[in-house]
Amino acid sequence: MSTKTNDVWIFVEQRNGKPADVSFELLCKGRKLAQTMGGMLTAVVLGENVNHLVAEAFRFGADAALTVDHAALRQYRTMPYSRILSDLVSRHMPRIVLFGATIVGRDLAPRVASATRSGLTADCTDLQIADVAYLRKDYKNLLLQIRPAFGGNIVATIITPENPVQMATVREGVMEMHPAEQPSAGTVIRVPYVPDPVDEVIAVIDQHSEENRVNLKGASIIVAGGYGLGSRANFKLLHDLAHALGGEVAGSRAAVDAGFIPPERQVGQTGVTVRPKLYIAVGISGAIQHRAGMQESSTIIAINPDPTAPIFGICHYGIVGDAVDVIPRFIEVFRNKLK
Repeated sequence: MSTKTNDVWIFVEQRNGKPADVSFELLCKGRKLAQTMGGMLTAVVLGENVNHLVAEAFRFGADAALTVDHAALRQYRTMPYSRILSDLVSRHMPRIVLFGATIVGRDLAPRVASATRSGLTADCTDLQIADVAYLRKDYKNLLLQIRPAFGGNIVATIITPENPVQMATVREGVMEMHPAEQPSAGTVIRVPYVPDPVDEVIAVIDQHSEENRVNLKGASIIVAGGYGLGSRANFKLLHDLAHALGGEVAGSRAAVDAGFIPPERQVGQTGVTVRPKLYIAVGISGAIQHRAGMQESSTIIAINPDPTAPIFGICHYGIVGDAVDVIPRFIEVFRNKLK
């Protein structure tokens, strides 16, 4: 192994050449982490014909890109991806390696961490750099890996002080995504693909995928309902309000479990993390599991009959009342203003 660095690596995930948004979210966060440590931000790009992905990585703040470009890497496969990335980490020893907490990231990160004896925390919602005193030892530039724990009842800060390489998977949508103000021209380091028989242990025979037709992360207005609405029929009120406002409908995990709304519309710790301009929470108690997915919204309006509901502790405007009475008034007032 080479000498460790203060560099931050971001694994840029792609499917059929289309990058995952979470990779660019991590590049934006990784830029701040690298600046704090005085290191470089490097995008790691595996696939076929990846030049456009490299250009996008530079646009979002990467200083350099490590690329392995080959037809054998066109589709994600566990063995070649984990083998190649493990070898790169062992040779270059970055201080931090970040993955999206996606299906691919959750498969790839543990394998690379195990092969390189690196520390790994899954499903983080925040990352920070700090010098830490732990067990009478001082550690510099530790990655504070912050995530909900014990069913979301507490927020834990996890460190891996004895590991030279610190890894984490990060939930989609929890980091802000915006292009760098002054993007670097970037340095591209091309690594040749060297095949290995182990790569062929698993082959992709055929693949079928369908794009998610629900884009909660891109919605500027979200009307979300909880179990407190009482029935699937009452959720029609949310659809009416969302239609009037030009927004999307979402729900809490309890509402999904009750069958009031489909799983792809779930907001929260085990659902989607959103940052809309307006988030209207209707019949949602405001448990920490749900707050983790929407508390960064620009404006939060809560409607709940229980004045002690935790949601009122984080909302900007609170209405104590029954949604069946309140929402029709919302719609009426809004439509009257449009006349």
